[in-house]
Formats: sequence, structure tokens, C-alpha cells
Amino acid sequence: MFVDRVKIIVQGGAGGNGCVSLRREKYVPRGGPDGGNGGDGGSVILRVEPGISTLLDLKYNSFQRAQKGVHGKGKNQHGKRGEDKIVSVPPGTIVIDADTGEPLADLTRESDTCVAARGGAGGRGNASLANFHNRLPRFAELGLPGERRTLLLELKIIADIAIIGLPNSGKSTLLSKITEAHPKIANYPFTTISPNLGVVDADAYRRFVVADIPGLIEGAHEGVGLGHDFLRHIERTKVLVFLLDASASDPAKDYETLRNELILHNPALMDKPQIIVGNKMDLVTARKKWTKAGRALARHKAPITTISALEGEGLDRLVELMTQAIEKEREHPPILTPQLDLSKRYVFRPEFAVKKKGNAFELSGEKPEKWVAKTDFENEEAVAHLRHKLSHLGIEAALKREGANDAVILRVKDQEFEYRLG
Repeated sequence: MFVDRVKIIVQGGAGGNGCVSLRREKYVPRGGPDGGNGGDGGSVILRVEPGISTLLDLKYNSFQRAQKGVHGKGKNQHGKRGEDKIVSVPPGTIVIDADTGEPLADLTRESDTCVAARGGAGGRGNASLANFHNRLPRFAELGLPGERRTLLLELKIIADIAIIGLPNSGKSTLLSKITEAHPKIANYPFTTISPNLGVVDADAYRRFVVADIPGLIEGAHEGVGLGHDFLRHIERTKVLVFLLDASASDPAKDYETLRNELILHNPALMDKPQIIVGNKMDLVTARKKWTKAGRALARHKAPITTISALEGEGLDRLVELMTQAIEKEREHPPILTPQLDLSKRYVFRPEFAVKKKGNAFELSGEKPEKWVAKTDFENEEAVAHLRHKLSHLGIEAALKREGANDAVILRVKDQEFEYRLG
């Protein structure tokens, strides 16, 4: 089964907790803290594997979780980092944040990777928390939870040439004749229900990949027929081959139908080199109709040739046209100039924000949220340490501006605790 669009949930591993431990050794009169740090959680990493051609495995394994970090131990033993979860995807996979619609990565080459969900940082043990002001901390930090995301993965197959045509125009037959591919072939519409790939060996030094795109019909860009699901696969190809049934009632009109569907999907597709091919020339009716159609198609100024895919006639000429078009594209690859939005590079963001909501005050910001997540609220010394850090951050002045006087309820995400102003 060919699957080219899936939604998955990725979960980074949680960081391990730091350890509270005091050094106790015989004949050592003054021990000290020796609690080790927790290990970082593993990350979920998407990686391209060339041998994969579909997202089918992820359709049935839509939740991917990395390993948790190990907790720290006494005697300064740090916890082991959690193992990363490597998720294999086919070349041509686009990674999109399902919640925001933001594209995160375009994985096209072998071993391309994308960190889909980062693991949480491990908490520090009391040995790492000791300082000049507190030589013997009796608390440790908790590990942070791993990042969790919902991702949409879309596959756009990578091929040099796309064969495009109406249903039953002979695309699969042509692919089987010029490559070693063996697509399913039958004499009825919509035989091809997924793209087929094949490699053409023009000679010992020239080879390229050809894709047989499922048949398009009028209205495909709006979801009519089967081809609309595969229009995006054409976007990555370098050359478009329009395969027309020369025995049809109006081959030139069929070409216009195909061309219009591509324009409505993505107008930039018309900037790609094109080859127009009349198929089924072994039929007497095809030769008569193609004479008129050829004159109408000549105005598009694309190379035009005729073949009989069934009989193998004209295939050498077609392969040579394909080869020439591909070599020309490879000699002059498009220059990509990314548009940088400089307004997003230098944006001032305050370290925290305080806002009164009901009887509580909501505190937000990267630093305070991380500190609260690392605090063990069952340990009084850990809570006191948190209050000290928040005070130095300057939240008391912000609380007073919001109308706080003495003790207040401070809410940071899902955690609530009392904070007394100094």
C-alpha cells in the first residue's frame, strides 16, 4: 500500500531527576553533597532511509517516544542519557507542525535528519547545586519533560521525469518498456492507484528516474478522481512528459485539460521543461487524428514526438529527448535564494510576564517555567531556592504593579504555590 500522508505524535524522553546524597566515608570528618545529575532524555529524530518508499509503517505506528533519562545516584554517579528514537522516513518527506501549519524540514537526501521532539534536560544533583552560599544543599532538581508534538508528514516522491496523462493513456505501459519497473497494467481507467518509479539507463553514463503519476481528470485539483492525491508529487520532478492517447477524440484538448489542472494546482509547474508524446500510434485512427492534433500542439513550442508503447515504436527517440532535457536541467540547476525575514531575527522578548487572573497571578516566561518544572515542591529547601531565584529575577516589582501586597497565589502553567513578597 502506498501511503504518502500521515499524522504522528512524537514525544521526547523526560530527563532524569538529580539525586540528593551526602558523602559518608570512614575517617572523613566532614562529608559533603555527592548527588549525581540526572541524564537528559532522548530525542525523536526523523532520518531519511533510501530503501523506504512510503509512510505506511508510520500509519500504523503513529506514536513515537524516545527513552527517558536515568536518575542520578549518590557518589557523584550521573544518570545515563536516554537513547534517541530514530524514525526512518523515505526521501522527499516534508515535516509540518500539525498545530501551526509551519514547515519544519524537507528531507530529501540520504541521511538527512530532523529533530522532531527534543528530550528534556536532566535535573542537577545536590553536588552540582552546592555553592559558596549553600555548601550543603539538601535538595535536587527534577528532570524536565520531553517535548511533545503532533506532526504531519507528507511525501513528495523524488524523480527526474514525471509521466502525466489521462486514465488509460498508456503511462504504465510506457514505464514498463523504458525501465525495469513492473507496474500493474490493464485496459480500464484508474489502473494506477499509486505512483510507480523506474530507472532509465540511456547508456553507461546517463541514467535518470521516471515516475508514472496516476491518471488526472478534469477537476483533479479540487479532489475529483484519483490524481488529485498525487499532484504534489509532480512538484519535485525536473521534466514533465505529457502522454496523450492519439486515438482519443481530441488529443489536443486532452493536453489542455492536463495543463490546466497543473496550473490550478501550482502555476510554477509550467516553468518546467515539457515533452509532448502521442501514444498508440499503432492504431490507424490514431495516425489520422494526430495529424490535426499535432498542428494545434505545435504552438506550445515543446518537443513533440509519437510512440507506440505497446509495440515499442519510437521509444529510442523519446528516451533521447528525455535525456537531453535532464542533462540541460542538471547543467543549469535553479538558483535558490531564500527570503530571510529579518524582522523575526531581532525581537525583544521579556524574561517573564505577570498577569492577575481572578485570585491568582499568572507567571509566564521561559526561565521561570523551567525553574518551576525542576522544583520538588515536597522539599522545603527546594521551594525556598525557587523563591530566591524568582526574587532575583524581579517578579516582586511586577507583582506589586499588578496590585499584590503581601502573600499571593502564583500560578506557573499547571503548578500553583504561595509566594510571599519580601
